[in-house]
Amino acid sequence: MVRYYYGNDQIFLRILEEIEFWKQQEAEHTTVIREIVPGLDSSSVEELQSFQRDFREIEQKAVQLMETVIRSQGQINQSMIQHIMEFVTYAMRESREFVQFLRNLLTAAPVVNNMVAKVVINHIIRESEYFIGIAQAIIYRR
Repeated sequence: MVRYYYGNDQIFLRILEEIEFWKQQEAEHTTVIREIVPGLDSSSVEELQSFQRDFREIEQKAVQLMETVIRSQGQINQSMIQHIMEFVTYAMRESREFVQFLRNLLTAAPVVNNMVAKVVINHIIRESEYFIGIAQAIIYRR
């Protein structure tokens, strides 16, 4: 969770850390879903694999941005702040799309018919929604 007592110079590092962590989680969640729901149609499997690639790319970009912020030694210019905020928005949008995909999967995929899979997918949705809440707090705070 992002804590505001870190101060403005550190808040960008904190949100980037959150993005790195949650995108790693979401990427792993795509694997979990493919494993616990055997028989997913090829379109859903491909969509999960696409999300996984996107999440890994976002995770790596977050690491690169953290390194840039650290090297700036607290001297983050307005252009970099804007870039980070756009990146946060992008990461949040990807999570929203993932949540929507999972909700559709729960209602439309007949193979998601066991209770364990439903519970796990609903848990994954809640975790992605938690990240979205963190990202929104950062964006609306600025």
